[in-house]
Amino acid sequence: MNLLTPDGTEPDLQATWPHPFAGIDEAGRGCLAGPVVAGACILPQGLVIEGLTDSKKLTEKKREALYPVIRQQALAWGVGVVWPEEIDRINILQATFLAMHRAVQALRVPPVFLAIDGNQKIPFELAADMPQTTVIKGDLKIPAISAASILAKTFRDRLMNSLHRRYPQYGFAQHKGYGTQEHIAAIAENGPCRMHRLTFAKVRPETPQTVVTEQASLW
Repeated sequence: MNLLTPDGTEPDLQATWPHPFAGIDEAGRGCLAGPVVAGACILPQGLVIEGLTDSKKLTEKKREALYPVIRQQALAWGVGVVWPEEIDRINILQATFLAMHRAVQALRVPPVFLAIDGNQKIPFELAADMPQTTVIKGDLKIPAISAASILAKTFRDRLMNSLHRRYPQYGFAQHKGYGTQEHIAAIAENGPCRMHRLTFAKVRPETPQTVVTEQASLW
């Protein structure tokens, strides 16, 4: 249910939250290949960064322009990454929570409250007793979540561009690991590589011999 103020507008949710709070969002949860990445961001109170919104609504050029601005002006920012092998082991939902946890752990300023895009909180075994809330379409409503969204997507897109140079036959630079027709056709032709999520329905390894085994560090 949406709660409205007497004038019919949505209330300022973050006005009642303790500070510093971290906005959190993820990128790559629905992909067939590559990691799931979460961003966490704490913005100074009152800071306005022009152009902040859901990262998916921005062009790559605009995201790349905002990426350094967010990192320079944020009180703290962090990114958490979970790779396909771990995704396959614990499932994508738990991997998403783990990426969020890792992003929060990377913040140089400890938050006292978490605002998470979507409708699912980080489980107690990861977040412990950290107060948190969820915000549907938070990346459109809460600047810190918008910033986290841009951090996560830009960081992940750069990783996928690096993976494209290592595995050019899959076209990662074009689709960033999502299940496009071209990507599914490439998997069918070449078999999956180590960056594919083997538990996902559209990824089907034929035999161990068809799996590309090269996996050098990207860091």
